[in-house]
Amino acid sequence: MAASVLRSYTRGVCRMASGRKVTQFSSPSSEGARHKSSIQYATRPDLPKLAYQKVKGKSPGVVFLPGFASTMAGRKAEALEEFCKSLGHSYLRFDYTGCGASEGQWAEATVGTWKKDVLFVLDELVEGPQILVGSSMGGWLMLLAALARPEKTAALVGIATAADYFVTAFKSLPLEVRKEMEEKGEWTLPTKYNEEGVYRISMDFLKEAENHCVLQGPIPVTCPMRLIHGLKDQDVSWHISMQVAERVLSTDVDVILRKHGQHRMSEKEDIKLMVYTIDDLIDKLTTLV
Repeated sequence: MAASVLRSYTRGVCRMASGRKVTQFSSPSSEGARHKSSIQYATRPDLPKLAYQKVKGKSPGVVFLPGFASTMAGRKAEALEEFCKSLGHSYLRFDYTGCGASEGQWAEATVGTWKKDVLFVLDELVEGPQILVGSSMGGWLMLLAALARPEKTAALVGIATAADYFVTAFKSLPLEVRKEMEEKGEWTLPTKYNEEGVYRISMDFLKEAENHCVLQGPIPVTCPMRLIHGLKDQDVSWHISMQVAERVLSTDVDVILRKHGQHRMSEKEDIKLMVYTIDDLIDKLTTLV
């Protein structure tokens, strides 16, 4: 069992063990937001173009992986760009196939589709090992990427990590409900994040997602990992982050719980904790070099 350290942040205050003071950064709504990166498009043979925004800088770089039905225009993604600029480190954020500014059909995308997107980013759009920051479903994808590209993964930061989420959530439903959904060919998952109030998940999507589950046994990821989760997350239980911490082979794993944290972890104090955590990892990785 991997070593995991449980740290509880109840007042939005984060003090790193090294005592290093984090570089100050501007929030997306502040003056620094005027210097955002511009959208670029990556062409891929036989695959939809991927939209991304990139900032050049030092290694290790940082790559942000959005959550399900989210885009690179979110508050966490934009705040991370300003933070990386302040440190002079490279940074990349992007939209998955069928999401945001990227090409492709949302209804045809799968977990495997989005995994390919992440691997393309690591193989073609960045140089050297990266710190992958995955939000919700992005936390699941960062684990898949670390398994597939260990040499390109310097460290992982999961925010409300949703490893295996769709599969385990569906299987936890009462049998009669599952049968009803299977007959319809669609699972209507309640959500407060769109106007319709539901995500429509096809049975084909769920079946394909089973091929990418990681929590059935040991996860052979050995890089440093930080898992941040809110205790008041009503969408993805913080217990999933604990399961990930227990199953990864890395011995450098911290689970950071926020007493009043919600799922999106996009409040000002949540974002501070995220960037402090990444700042500490960058310090650790560059010191090792």
